[in-house]
Amino acid sequence: MSRVPRRRRHLAPAFTRLTAAIIAPIVLAGCASTAPRMADSRAALATRIVDYAADVPALANSPEFARAMAAIGSVPREQFVPHRLRARAYAERSLPIGYDQTISDPYIVAIMTASAQVAPDMRALEIGTGSGYQAAVLSRIASRVYTIEIVRPLARRAARTLAAHHYSNVQVRAGDGFAGWPDAAPFDAILVTAGAASPPAPLLDQLAPGGRMVMPIGPSTAQEQLIVFHKRADGGIERCVVGNAMFVPLTGRGERPEQPGIRERGLPFCYGADAGKWSFSPADPTPPLARRTRPR
Repeated sequence: MSRVPRRRRHLAPAFTRLTAAIIAPIVLAGCASTAPRMADSRAALATRIVDYAADVPALANSPEFARAMAAIGSVPREQFVPHRLRARAYAERSLPIGYDQTISDPYIVAIMTASAQVAPDMRALEIGTGSGYQAAVLSRIASRVYTIEIVRPLARRAARTLAAHHYSNVQVRAGDGFAGWPDAAPFDAILVTAGAASPPAPLLDQLAPGGRMVMPIGPSTAQEQLIVFHKRADGGIERCVVGNAMFVPLTGRGERPEQPGIRERGLPFCYGADAGKWSFSPADPTPPLARRTRPR
């Protein structure tokens, strides 16, 4: 199963500076807010996420992780949580948003955003909008975000929430994400928040040269791996594994066949052997490395 990250009392100076750089804007924003307690909770959550990631320096010290954390620190998660659950907006767990879907632990959002290496001036596509939280985080980095949700009521709700909070560079579409968004392609980053036996070919086709797609892949939910697909300039695809995974299954045309196959072995780890011990598996009281979730 997964390894529970150890709590670090003493961090390297560079890592401490990263933590301060992430938290300071959150605290300052909270000073002008009518809900400073939420800002404090968001800052505390950011500290915990940075602490967890410290066990994997190749990730924690990357500019992609710093950008992901800055984006998470600037998006109030309570905006995307049902009102009755807003007091738990910064709990380290996924929360139900209706229609058997969840808003995920922000740690998983950080990992997927960093692994896709989302950067300014990029165009990003998300498959599985859910509450709109992941799309909002992407919008703080990418120049334009396109997101598709197969559950139409969720798509409508997410579109309203994103518009109400002025995430103006996000466009929401209701439908099956298997075919992607051809008229907006190519995309520099694609995040798929549900598992399948193989990556949808239309999504790989819509990935720009140099772009990355992050998606859980496996013959069954219990055998998934979170995989990064990197398209080379010549159109070839390189793959690496972020960690083991258990996401909800992709529905629509990308749904898994009834007969499970065999999980592919031998892929390199994106962040080294330490990260290879990660497991995004069934939800329980342990830290987020050991949780099942669907990033939303």
